[in-house]
Amino acid sequence: MTAPTDEHAEDAPTAEPEAPAENAEGGQADDDQDDLAAEWEAMVGGDDGDDDGDDDGGDAAAAGTGRESTRVLNQDEIDSLLGFDDEHEDGSEKSGIQAILNSALVSYERLPMLEVVFDRLVRLMSTSLRNFTSDNVEVSLDNIASIRFGDYLNSIPLPAMLSVFKAEEWDNYGLITVDSSLIYSIVDVLLGGRRGTAAMRIEGRPYTTIERSLVERMIAVMLDDLSAAFEPLSPVTFRFERLETNPRFATISRPSNAAIVIRLRIDMDDRGGRLELLLPYATLEPVRELLLQMFLGEKFGRDSIWETHLAEELWLTDIELNAVLDEQFMRLGDVFALKVGSRIMLNATPESLVDLRCGDVTMCTGRMGRRGSNIAVRVEERIMKQGP
Repeated sequence: MTAPTDEHAEDAPTAEPEAPAENAEGGQADDDQDDLAAEWEAMVGGDDGDDDGDDDGGDAAAAGTGRESTRVLNQDEIDSLLGFDDEHEDGSEKSGIQAILNSALVSYERLPMLEVVFDRLVRLMSTSLRNFTSDNVEVSLDNIASIRFGDYLNSIPLPAMLSVFKAEEWDNYGLITVDSSLIYSIVDVLLGGRRGTAAMRIEGRPYTTIERSLVERMIAVMLDDLSAAFEPLSPVTFRFERLETNPRFATISRPSNAAIVIRLRIDMDDRGGRLELLLPYATLEPVRELLLQMFLGEKFGRDSIWETHLAEELWLTDIELNAVLDEQFMRLGDVFALKVGSRIMLNATPESLVDLRCGDVTMCTGRMGRRGSNIAVRVEERIMKQGP
């Protein structure tokens, strides 16, 4: 009786080997779904400390049935999406929707000669401000950026002085912004303040006449240097217009128009501040072709030597002139009807003017006559054809 019992005992575990395996796989799948649901709940922002099995079961059931959970963005993600991330508050890099809106701006890098002009401006200002203040002045170029004019006005830290100037030859305007640190530093230096002491700042009051006058003199020095910086490229005169303390009164362009902002740092030992120069693209439009050059004097493939040689050879070229007495318009049937002995009557007299043509272009007019045994035309008038 034991033998059959052993055979049935051996056959029992081998008869249904797949049932425990299926249960094991099902349990493993449930564990994976539970882990996935818990991880998804943590991403959504659920309570990590909730150990209630009902919630996990509900999430697992939702994951098992294929239902999608709605993910809610937090405030930092919303700010990053809209482009108001704290990491990019300095305006050096835009992200999100702000980057899309500002993508239409023209980058200053498309105008390579601007860097050459502003580098020359920094060197000129270093010398001019040293002579102006009788102090050791260091001028450095922080950065050059493209910005919308309205965004720039909203980003100006107050209090500040805004100087509006006009480019006479270009018939447009620019803006210079001087921050409060540089204003008080210039006043302190020009009025004999001691070295080694920080300039005193008195906020909450309007600038005095003396302060405005001293800053205006400094801006006049800078405008002279700016004219000298552009002179090798295009002669231009920058004239001071007015000084404002309210950005609303310094509007020189539409808020949506693009402009170039040049940020300069002026250091005088332990004192100094920032100065910003804004030039709308409309102001630079008259010299846009010159600013597109990669280097000063670039001719984009033109060779002056060959141009001169070609011009000299053109003057020596032989051309054929046709003296046209008159022109007749005839039907094609009449032309084919012409035969030997036919006559065409010209509407010309001995005193009529004759056209001298080079191809289809009338060069001059004259009167026909005779000189010796040759028929000649005396030029009466030269026809100057205007360009298209």
